[in-house]
Amino acid sequence: MTVVVGCGAGFSGDRTDAARPLVDALMSYDAPRALMFETLGERTLAAAQLRRIKDPDSGDEPLLEEFLSPVLSDCLVNHITVLGNFGAANPNAACRRIQQLAKRLGHSQASLATVQGDDVRDRLHELDWLAWEGEKRALSTIEQVVAANVYLGADALIEAMAQGAQVVITGRVADPSLALAPICYHHDWASDDWDRRAAGALAGHLIECGTQVTGGYFADPGVKDVPGMASLGYPLVEVERNGRLIVTKPPGTGGLVTEQTVKEQLLYEIHDPSAYITPDVVIDLEHIRIKQLAKDRVEVTGVRGKPSPARLKTTVSFLAGYQGEAEISYAGPNAFARAHLARETLRQRLALRCPIDLRARYDLIGASSVFDGDTQQHPQNRDAASDIRLRLAVEHSDKRVVELATQELLALYCCGPAGGGGVRRHHTQRLKTASYLVPRQQVVPTVTLRKGEGHE
Repeated sequence: MTVVVGCGAGFSGDRTDAARPLVDALMSYDAPRALMFETLGERTLAAAQLRRIKDPDSGDEPLLEEFLSPVLSDCLVNHITVLGNFGAANPNAACRRIQQLAKRLGHSQASLATVQGDDVRDRLHELDWLAWEGEKRALSTIEQVVAANVYLGADALIEAMAQGAQVVITGRVADPSLALAPICYHHDWASDDWDRRAAGALAGHLIECGTQVTGGYFADPGVKDVPGMASLGYPLVEVERNGRLIVTKPPGTGGLVTEQTVKEQLLYEIHDPSAYITPDVVIDLEHIRIKQLAKDRVEVTGVRGKPSPARLKTTVSFLAGYQGEAEISYAGPNAFARAHLARETLRQRLALRCPIDLRARYDLIGASSVFDGDTQQHPQNRDAASDIRLRLAVEHSDKRVVELATQELLALYCCGPAGGGGVRRHHTQRLKTASYLVPRQQVVPTVTLRKGEGHE
């Protein structure tokens, strides 16, 4: 038997029309099928928590209805399980919205389940915290915690499916777990069948970022050409009971699936190929084999697994002062020299008017930004630079200092140099994250099944 899983989103803000071709393709399979949506980054979740603090009925994925409206009815009718972390900071709110959507689409008795237990913001003082690899900050030193969420695994999602859920709504779970859950459920893999669990988790890892594996992020004109970028097909993965998997995409869509696209995504976020840690299994990629079977069909075999970790990764997000950005453009003859003068003038003005602990960065976009350090020592082709945008980025604990710094860039309109225009300014509270590990046994996920609008 084969289980087929598609991924309709790789992040919050992804294309909202992507799932339609996926569901059309899923309906053509005579096999168990599922559709996952991965919409939750670390700062995305913190921002959702801030929204929930302001409005208790908010905090879920803003584009939830745009993602689901085109396909939810077909998924319910054709027994395609939908799994998504679009619950973000408020799975109950997401569940209510999906119930209302299902009712409007004529499915008032749809079975939905929420998975919770990842939010440990109210348990900071009772958990056994261990700093994650590379984390220098002690949790006790962090103030203004906005969010603290544990990366849950697939087991609670499997339980939700076993209870009959047609739609499974989560907060923070590990991205691959959204695919591993339906794969484990339909194949009935044992919880300690590490090699097969590793194959299922790898299937999720390969599709979790949407079109990264079908050519989107892969594309580099003249080096790695990708057809049909405006109509990229989002990925499908076919997983057999023995753990063999095939990555593909819906027919007639743009993009491509090749050994190269699969290898690039395979290595995404992998720090140790022999021990890629997920909540469900530690994946060993050292013996993996990747083979092109046909156009847009790539086989992956040889993955092995090791027992799941004793501790689970937890992301703590906290407020840390304010940040601001401001930009102004210089174009035409001598643009680089004028932009350079503007940068040095701005640097001097901030030294005169702002506290010494203001953190500031100055980029000449079009001449130097990504490849330039804070000291702006990267060599530049000044003669070729005729369209430059000066960008100022600042950080400080006092919002008024940040506003003052960006106002100094605004003043360049008349204070020169000549020809500056197109100023934009933006200020916001600074969100930072820190990573820790907590014992698995201290985190107990809960599953709540709801059948029909307003019923449990």
